[in-house]
Formats: sequence, structure tokens, C-alpha cells
Amino acid sequence: MHYIWKEWKENIRGKGLWLSVSIIVLLSLIILIRFASHPLDHGFYILLINLFDTIVYFIPILCLFIGAFSIFQEKEQKTLIMLLTKKDHYASFLAKKILGISVVVLLPLLAWFFLYLLLLKFQFQLDIKSYLIFILSILLMSVLFLQVGAAIGSFSRSRMQIIGHTIFIWFYFFFLHDFILLSLLPHITNENVKVFSTFYFLNPLQAIRIFLETSMEVYSFSHMSRLLQEFMWTEPSAFLVGNFAFWMVGSFASAVFFNRKDVHE
Repeated sequence: MHYIWKEWKENIRGKGLWLSVSIIVLLSLIILIRFASHPLDHGFYILLINLFDTIVYFIPILCLFIGAFSIFQEKEQKTLIMLLTKKDHYASFLAKKILGISVVVLLPLLAWFFLYLLLLKFQFQLDIKSYLIFILSILLMSVLFLQVGAAIGSFSRSRMQIIGHTIFIWFYFFFLHDFILLSLLPHITNENVKVFSTFYFLNPLQAIRIFLETSMEVYSFSHMSRLLQEFMWTEPSAFLVGNFAFWMVGSFASAVFFNRKDVHE
């Protein structure tokens, strides 16, 4: 609770959190205005998919920066040393810090999307289940990239390093990962498609997107070819859970490992 209150006081005075929320609010309103003329029955799903495809460009990089600078600020202001001298291990500090950052970031997002639902009520025929799936997808994406951002802040030694690492990771997930896999497509067969699928869904953006689209029944895998059946060898929700666990545990472990390495050096 102490860490949550500390993060709230620090972020409420800063510009990063409110700038991020303002961008999400503005984009949401623009999408609402753009799709307000769509049919009542199908317009709701079209709006949610397009809203997700729009804000997915912004939430990851914003959360990466918020998570990274939140950790780096503790090192820069020497408060990390004070916290660790109280017999608090870095792993424990990092877990509490991530919890605090996540709560502070997610609460304004939840508040806005609840208000946004009220606005949608006047324009579309609502599907509460699909909207909850949409919100869950946004929250999982936010928490995951906050964790990765915290790892960046843990092993970065300057603000320029944070900016460089953040932009590279954002660029990798949005462009480089898919570009690498596209170059391998001519070599994909029924024998190795599961391996290809595993690497494809290691990209959290793809895992979250396919989970959202299938859970909302916007996209169906019925009448699949044999190759596509092998590609989707498990449920989209299983891909999402595996992806989330992989990046949360991997980024947390790397943050602790590289922090210890810096201490020894």
C-alpha cells in the first residue's frame, strides 16, 4: 500500500501519466466520432477493433517509458539505496514497485473506459462481454509493457539509454519481429509450423490481438486449412497466457539479474 500511495503522489504531480491518459482519451473520442454513423448492431464491434488497432501504437511505448523512468528515478534520486538498506531485497522492491505503477496507471484507464461505455450506450447496441474482453486486453497489454519498462529502467544507466532501449523494443514488437517471420514464410511446412507459430505468438501484440478478435467472435478459425490448423495448435487464450507469463517472468528475472550485475561492478 505504501508503494501505491508513493507512486500516486509522484505521478499525480508529473506530466507523464496525464499526458498518456489524455492521448488515450483523445484517440477514443476521435474513433467514436468517426464510427458514430455505423449500424447499431455491428458498429460497436467495428469501433472496438479499430480503437484497439489505434491505441495499440501508443499504450506500449507510453507504458515502457512510464515503467522505465519510474525505476530509474529511484536510482537517480538515491531513494533506491535507502529502500534497499532497510533489508528489502531488490526483487521484493521491484515487485512492489510494479504493483504500485500498475495500479496508478490502470485506475485512470479503467475510469475512462467506464465513462466511454456510457458514451457508447447512446450510439450503439452494447455487448458488455465483448467490452470487458476489450478492457482486459488493454489492461494486460499495459501491465506487460510496464513490467518490460521496469526492466529497462533497472539495467539502464542514463536517460538516453532508456530512450534508446525503449524505442528499439517498441520498434521490434511492431515491425522487426513480424518482418523476420515474414522472411521465413517460404520455408514453413506442416512439420515446422508449430515452431513458427510459437515464435509468432511470442509477440505480445499478436497474442493479445488474436485473443481479442476471436473472443469477440469477430474472427473465426472455422473451415481452416490443414496448415492453419497446425498454426493454431492451441486456443488463443492459451497463447495469451503463455505469452504474458513468459514476458512477465523473463523481464522480471532480467531486471533482477542485471541490477545485481551493476551492483557487483
